[in-house]
Amino acid sequence: MAKNEKEHKEHKEHKAEGKHKSLPPGLQKKVARGEPLPPGWQKKYHRGDVLDIDHYDRGTILGPIGRDGEVTIKIDDTLFKIHDKTRKILDIINN
Repeated sequence: MAKNEKEHKEHKEHKAEGKHKSLPPGLQKKVARGEPLPPGWQKKYHRGDVLDIDHYDRGTILGPIGRDGEVTIKIDDTLFKIHDKTRKILDIINN
């Protein structure tokens, strides 16, 4: 592998690692108060994605957990139907 290709790969991996950082302290406080995140900071989820633990923790579970592990969780104005153990998103309902 050429030096430039190796540097590019390392930069790409480093950049990908940065996407999983937690929120800055000011936004963490905002979320703790129950306020929604600014549009640029809201992660776009899709069916099949795994819900981040930070988002899961600040959500409100609606109803009991189903036999198959399905649970509905409300985060801001969005309802997520997820699998309780894996946090895999089964469906998304935007209000």
